[in-house]
Amino acid sequence: METLIYEKLDEKKVRCGICRHFCVIKDGKRGICGVRENKGGRLMSLVYPKVIATGVDPIEKKPIFHLKPGSFSYSIATVGCNLKCAFCQNANIAQMPSDNNGLIQGRDFFPEQIVKDAVKNGCDSIAYTYTEPTVFFELALETARLARAKGLFNIFVTNGYMSTRVLEMVSPFLDAANVDLKAFDDKFYKTFCKARLEPVKENIKRMKDLGILVEITTLLIPGLNDDKNDLTAMAQYIANDLGCETPWHISRFHPCYHMTDRPPTPLSVLETAYESGRQAGLRYVYIGNVPGQSSENTYCHSCDALLVKRYAYQVESFLQEGGKCPRCDTIAYGIY
Repeated sequence: METLIYEKLDEKKVRCGICRHFCVIKDGKRGICGVRENKGGRLMSLVYPKVIATGVDPIEKKPIFHLKPGSFSYSIATVGCNLKCAFCQNANIAQMPSDNNGLIQGRDFFPEQIVKDAVKNGCDSIAYTYTEPTVFFELALETARLARAKGLFNIFVTNGYMSTRVLEMVSPFLDAANVDLKAFDDKFYKTFCKARLEPVKENIKRMKDLGILVEITTLLIPGLNDDKNDLTAMAQYIANDLGCETPWHISRFHPCYHMTDRPPTPLSVLETAYESGRQAGLRYVYIGNVPGQSSENTYCHSCDALLVKRYAYQVESFLQEGGKCPRCDTIAYGIY
């Protein structure tokens, strides 16, 4: 399928407009993501509609805690990613093309079938996840339009490195996004992700301005992005620039892919980050990948009443209609 956003250049070159790399691609070559190829001066998606993974997941697994807690989300992905994170947790599919001489796998699974399957499985939403939805944007956009018509919510689980044009096109159909804010240090992004920090910050702000429900996730890697001062700065950025209602998920790292030389994140580091978030004024801070933590629960920011109790993916909600607190009627941030 021909890519939706690109520019034709001289000598059959093209400039991709899907993400913030804006790759200039020669005839017969691919962009950084490995799934968009210049064929005779036309930029083609190699992953429409080749879905590599599907699943019926608890929405909390995304993690999305403020859109219909306890519901299920139909999750899909193709291969490919526009970042090259050394700590990628889904590298077998996200980095498949770059690690396997351009290999692309997946089965044909068209948008109509995806939406039908989501409804059949009793899901309230479709999540474009596991890999980066930006790289399969054509499939995601068409699916999201059909899903919205069927009353389903749409969720991007994303690294936030898409172009502004992508956000403009998908925003009428996109209800929520969980964005990986991988660090608050541009050097970290350049070294370990082959990207930059500022475009991610710009896109998160743009999502909020477009009315998309945004939750942030940060995977804390020992010795790399867990500096206390950086965590304080990140928490203050989320609270002041994005809004104190923005949920922040602090996630525990486990060794994987090209980063097996570091131990799992100590609980003390996660707790320090949690306190940084609370001190910055964030209303909803969560610790992830550590089952059984009370910090997975959602509490009322006005009276501290328990609103949603979580243990792993078991969820009990005490919210009243419209997301109201049962004790003081304060409305919690989210879609209920």
